[in-house]
Amino acid sequence: MAKTIAVLAGDGIGPEIVAQAVRVLRVIEEKFGVAFTYEEALVGGIAYDQTGHPLPAETLSLCKRADAILFGAMGLPNIRHPDGTEPAPQLDLRFRMKLYAGLRPIRAIPGVPLALASPRAKEIDFALVRESTEGLFASRGKGVLEGDRAARDTMVITRDVTERLSRFSFDLAKRRTTRHRSKGPKGTVTLVDKSNAFLSFAFMRKIFFEIAAHYPDVDARQHSVDAMALDLVRRPWDFDVLVTENMFGDILSDLGAGLVGGMGFAPSGDIGDEHGVFQPCHGSAPDIAGKGIANPVAMILSAALMLDWLAQRTGNPRCAEAAEEIEDAVDAAFASGSVRSYDIGGQDGTQAVAKAVIERLGAPTGA
Repeated sequence: MAKTIAVLAGDGIGPEIVAQAVRVLRVIEEKFGVAFTYEEALVGGIAYDQTGHPLPAETLSLCKRADAILFGAMGLPNIRHPDGTEPAPQLDLRFRMKLYAGLRPIRAIPGVPLALASPRAKEIDFALVRESTEGLFASRGKGVLEGDRAARDTMVITRDVTERLSRFSFDLAKRRTTRHRSKGPKGTVTLVDKSNAFLSFAFMRKIFFEIAAHYPDVDARQHSVDAMALDLVRRPWDFDVLVTENMFGDILSDLGAGLVGGMGFAPSGDIGDEHGVFQPCHGSAPDIAGKGIANPVAMILSAALMLDWLAQRTGNPRCAEAAEEIEDAVDAAFASGSVRSYDIGGQDGTQAVAKAVIERLGAPTGA
């Protein structure tokens, strides 16, 4: 039976890169004998402009009944709420659908220029798991302004979500030990916090190590966030799975993307117990929208993350195999030197990059 994929292309370069990800998925359907039904819906700035809401009720309803959600890019500079803030339906989805685990893999791709000169930079291969509904983001829309004297936002860490996040991260570390291409250390989960200074982080750390006791085959560690910012520049190849509070993860995941070629190579998934949203880490890049030069790799790799997640939920190993083949195809395309996207100084546009990946999947060049 075909799985329903909610396709939310969104704004700016979103429709361009989502189209290429769907193009890749159609090849996967043919090659691996899986079937998807793609249902499109409005979201983001364009939805706000047309309906007055960045996440219309019809779109939310589709997301709730879909088997997975493929999400493009959100935001346009001329579309704002009356208070000046930007509509953020991706955040609305995380809160409404309880997507507590923000999975952001950071991996060096052969042939893609790296920020660090060390020969070990090619070994970078870690996954950052960002808690996506609590931390400082729990105060989104709830901050308190005390006249013109002060403003207060409150950080929230709960036992329930921290337990779920920790289990997710330890289970991820166990799965990563079997990855055929894993370059970095395996079977290690590092909590990134500021527990030496804040009660909330000390609480998070306590719960993390309680859950760690149930995973004796995984090495559990702790790292202060300031030290981690340093060590992700000094020795990022030494890390496997990193677990962070929401805001810390927001910052460190962008740092990680910078290590491996930029946001155009940074996929992500926002995952809960029942739902999963898969989107690139980058924004809508309205300055290059419509020019055909956006790098679709982060979107294509997000589709691979979706397939891997579907494999876990459905028990279909073909989806997991397909996810690995997409990653292999991206690696092969860039390693060959025959394709180089604009964001790393090349001349290959959105469709050309996707075509190179599809060719490595063994599909006809016209696919």
